[in-house]
Amino acid sequence: MRVLFASMATVGHTYPLIPLAVALRAAGHEVHFAVGEEMHRVLGKLGLRPFRPGIVFGEIYADDIAPELERLLPDLVIGEWAVPEVVSEARRRGFPALWHGFGRMFPDGIGLVRPAGGRHVDICPPSLQDPAFLAEDRIGLRPVPFAEPGGIPVRTAGKLIYLTLGTAFGTRELLAEAVVGLGKLSDAQVVVAAPHVELAHLPPNVTVHPWLPQAEVLRYADVVVHHGGSGTMLGALAAGVPQVVLPQGADQFGNADALVAAGAAVRPDAFSAGPIADCARLLLVDGHYREAAGQIAREIRHMPSPEEVADSLAGVV
Repeated sequence: MRVLFASMATVGHTYPLIPLAVALRAAGHEVHFAVGEEMHRVLGKLGLRPFRPGIVFGEIYADDIAPELERLLPDLVIGEWAVPEVVSEARRRGFPALWHGFGRMFPDGIGLVRPAGGRHVDICPPSLQDPAFLAEDRIGLRPVPFAEPGGIPVRTAGKLIYLTLGTAFGTRELLAEAVVGLGKLSDAQVVVAAPHVELAHLPPNVTVHPWLPQAEVLRYADVVVHHGGSGTMLGALAAGVPQVVLPQGADQFGNADALVAAGAAVRPDAFSAGPIADCARLLLVDGHYREAAGQIAREIRHMPSPEEVADSLAGVV
């Protein structure tokens, strides 16, 4: 079977598709990936045949993907939610197509068109998913955090707090406030992923890195402080780690609300050093949040694996 994936060219939109794409390739299928060039290096290393349709860098429009559909003649098209015209154009031309989500179904008004109609590959555990979306035709898929392999900071005997504000919405000012606050937790080691940001005068228990293999770091973290992005949210939940959420935009506010309602996260009243530190301290000492996160982690483990879903897709076609 020849399968064509397509996504917006950012880590938060491309990485959630990689586990299923890799599983399909491992099962002997021919996999191609339409995406902007920013993602080509990592996809190429995985043998997923990336290419840039048209002159696209981010969004992919119907005019970009139409000639590629006729060139490849895929047996199945899997389009990420943020590139809705790929799925629409594939169906218009008679190719079987599925949507692929990156988290909770996002609300209107965040700058993306909500996908409608057809089947969705849904990586969000049902207990966190938008209840209205649960009525849609969905194929459940376990969210498997993906990160390029690499070393992680050596862990000390204390607790480990992982801080990231993602790549799109985080500001240097908020990152600096979080570092100051978390630096006051002297019994904790704080590791920070901060691409394109330099911070001076770091507390002695804080280290800042331009890049970290997030999927590996999450396995060792006791608390995650982050922006509420879908990838970090689901990765932390898969590891059973409680979270402090500092939403900035897009779907992050809905994610934060769902996490807090599930008891797996807290959200400070103000995004300043003191409240952020107070929230992290609470999660370190109150086991109820870790128990709630662990319950969702068990739910995630019982979702179908990428290999199981890959085996079922020939039947979908």
